[in-house]
Amino acid sequence: MMCAHHARLLSWILVTCCVLTGPYHCDASEKKTSCYVEDGRADCSRLRLSAIPSDLPRNITSLDVSHNILRGITPPSLSPYPGLLHLDAGYNSITKVDAGLCQTLPLLQTLNLEHNQVHLLKTGDMSHCTRLTSLDLASNRLKLQGEPFSSLQNLTFLDVSKNKLQSPKLGSQPQLPSLVNFSLAFNEFTTLKKDDFSFLDHSSSLQVLNLSSVPLKTLEPGCFQAISGLRTLIMDGGNLGTLMVSKLCSELSGTAIDALSLRKMNLVMVTNKTFTGLQKTNLTFLDLSSNAMGQIEEGSFQWLSNLQTLNLSHNNIKHLTNRTFQGLSRLKKLALTEALVKGRTSSPVIDDFAFQPLGMLESLMLQRTAIREIGEHTFAGLKSLKKLDISWINCPSLRNITNKTLASLADSPVRWLNLINTNIAQINPGSFSALRNLTVLLLDYNHIKQTLTGREFEGLDQVQEIHMSNNFQSIDLSSSSFVNVPNLRVLTLGRSLKALALNLDHSPFKPLTNLSVLDLSNNNVANIKDNLLEGLANLKVLKLQHNNLARLWKSANLGGPVLFLKDAQRLESLQMDYNGLDEIPLKALKGLTHLRELSLSNNLINSLKDSVFDDLKSLQVLRFEKNSITSVRPEVFRTPMSNLTQLIMGRNPFDCTCESILWFVTWLNTTNTTSVPNVRDEYVCNTPRAYFNHSIMDFDPLSCKDMTPFQTLYIVSSTAVIMLIVTALTVRFHGWRIHFYWNIMINRTLGFSDAKVDEGREYEYDAYVIRAEEDSSWVERRLVPLENEKCQFCLEDRDSVAGMSQVESIVTNMKKSRKIMFVVTESLLKDPWCRRFKVYHALQQVIEESRDSVILVFLQDVHDHKLFHSLFLRRGMLRPRCILDWPVHKERIAAFHQKLLIALGLTNRLKD
Repeated sequence: MMCAHHARLLSWILVTCCVLTGPYHCDASEKKTSCYVEDGRADCSRLRLSAIPSDLPRNITSLDVSHNILRGITPPSLSPYPGLLHLDAGYNSITKVDAGLCQTLPLLQTLNLEHNQVHLLKTGDMSHCTRLTSLDLASNRLKLQGEPFSSLQNLTFLDVSKNKLQSPKLGSQPQLPSLVNFSLAFNEFTTLKKDDFSFLDHSSSLQVLNLSSVPLKTLEPGCFQAISGLRTLIMDGGNLGTLMVSKLCSELSGTAIDALSLRKMNLVMVTNKTFTGLQKTNLTFLDLSSNAMGQIEEGSFQWLSNLQTLNLSHNNIKHLTNRTFQGLSRLKKLALTEALVKGRTSSPVIDDFAFQPLGMLESLMLQRTAIREIGEHTFAGLKSLKKLDISWINCPSLRNITNKTLASLADSPVRWLNLINTNIAQINPGSFSALRNLTVLLLDYNHIKQTLTGREFEGLDQVQEIHMSNNFQSIDLSSSSFVNVPNLRVLTLGRSLKALALNLDHSPFKPLTNLSVLDLSNNNVANIKDNLLEGLANLKVLKLQHNNLARLWKSANLGGPVLFLKDAQRLESLQMDYNGLDEIPLKALKGLTHLRELSLSNNLINSLKDSVFDDLKSLQVLRFEKNSITSVRPEVFRTPMSNLTQLIMGRNPFDCTCESILWFVTWLNTTNTTSVPNVRDEYVCNTPRAYFNHSIMDFDPLSCKDMTPFQTLYIVSSTAVIMLIVTALTVRFHGWRIHFYWNIMINRTLGFSDAKVDEGREYEYDAYVIRAEEDSSWVERRLVPLENEKCQFCLEDRDSVAGMSQVESIVTNMKKSRKIMFVVTESLLKDPWCRRFKVYHALQQVIEESRDSVILVFLQDVHDHKLFHSLFLRRGMLRPRCILDWPVHKERIAAFHQKLLIALGLTNRLKD
């Protein structure tokens, strides 16, 4: 841990490193072949260059030639770039700094020569570098001659670490007046003499001195006197031991030291005298981590009354008493991460009231610490504590949390409590009731196995975040699980719930009207109700990935698709990856006009309805990779892709045809606002064979420009095929009609109609009766009585012409008859004489005269196909008034007779 003030001081190191390494980021997956130039910056690193490129733009201000094989930087090679402000030549084989370098580059501000072979550095080598602010000479083999840094009046950062220097003294006269950050780490001097830093006597701005891993053995009195304004001293890895640390603190007495880092110093024990020398300082930050420290004597920190941050992490402390932290009344941050480690025979102990002296402590880190027990007074006295981290510990007291477990925090205004991986198995009612100010509760990676009734969170009216993900057991929910946390804004339950925990009639989340983030991922949920998100009007992030929701969105789902997103109209991020989805209902995403991120990767979706994404007008990120999408059509994707900043749709089996991919390829080639990572490698064609395993970017849009003739041909051919099918069906089922009307048309068109005769000739008979022999009795009983002066029937047996053959007589009598009447029975259909001769001449008369010249009288119900098969007649060939059925009921016989007489009296003229 590091306090804010200390971080501010050390930020000089980070800023300078960023400047020296350049603003470029090299992608290791792509091998560079040339310099990359952008915005006045040239990146020529990792190109195995042996000389400075001469063909770069003349106006560049930053040049990175690091990680090459340069053996020197000569002024002529840099003369084309006089405006350079930053030069990075680290990780080469440069042996010297040319005296004319800064003459050629008069504006140079940062120079990085780390990891080279610079050896002799003379006074004149840098005499012209007056504007230089940062100089990195780390990891060389420096040997100084004269005063090589005396001209660097504006230098703020100097790194000469890892140079095997035998002395920290870099000059004999005062210089470097602007120096802020000075690193001498990993050198070989063993003594700090009184005058070693005399060359910095006028460097009043010096704040950070790094002496990490320097094997100091001797500290002469007054060795820090010349730099008494020093604010941060880093001594990590020095292995000084307890006595040398005590001596160091004495030498820092009276200085302006504010932050002291003593990591990995072999400080196995701290006595109540170790930090005595720091009593007269204003030290606010002390890092004693990673020292294998086993003992801290009581009162060891009493001299550090101004200390605000203390880091004791990664040690081996055995015992903390109520006097261990005596004197740290202003301490705000205490880090004890892995500071108390369980031994083979004993466990470390934290006494009751051990933290009582820390009345102003705001943050206490106890993660991965072996705490034997949390008692009723373990955290007593922490009246300012806001953040408590006791995660990743195996404390028996936490396995079954009750209202007494954390009772010692009743007087603490704790707002952030971390109980991650503390082996919690049961949370009893009111367990957190003492933490009235709690806003964040972390319960991930535990073994909770219970149904949450809501009483577990009693008293947490102010809590805004509850994290219960990755639980090793299964949690069940009820409709009242979260009634006591009405202000909850973030709830994570990923990989924690039973598969049926959400299949409730009343949603457990309904009371959470302020909830904005809900994580239900990795729960194998398959059944939910459409009211799952009821009441969550402010929900913005919903995570449902790694579940089994495929059935809920199927059209064939019993009761229809479950539209559970209907109550989350303000949703901004929806993640539903790995759900086995193969379709999206048309209204599943309806109303989500605020949605900015949609992730549906690793599903089985292969087709999408045209308007399924029409409401996603604010979408910025769309993840659709690893599905079964073959076509990216504008009817589906035009709206969601209109404002995208990132699209991830690779690893789909794209169909690279004009109909399926043309619009998408055109969009990819023209978009300037959307990032599409790995578009050439992961967007691969699956069909047709010509493009198989090729990038969709290889698809040629020009091949689709001549599609108009083919589209016309397609339309014409499709129309022809459809017409052919319709014609075949018509002929199959209505061919007889066509044939019948065709014969009538041909006869009348070619003059076979006897229209004149039809209009003027006189007939002897009103109807020629064709009947089977078995129906003769019916004719005599029902038809003959109807004859009179106005109605005469021609009966074959009775009215045959004398002296003529039977055939001639039939033909003659048919011509003398105005109508032909068939008495239709099954017997008639079987009569070969009727079928072969009489029907033929009757049909001829139908064709010559009209459909009114034939009358069918059905004595039996004869199917139409039998009628046509035997007599070549169908009901549809005649008009309805010429078709009569013999009535079953006697009272209707008179009406039958009337209809028959009307049919007989009809003219044969073609009026209709």
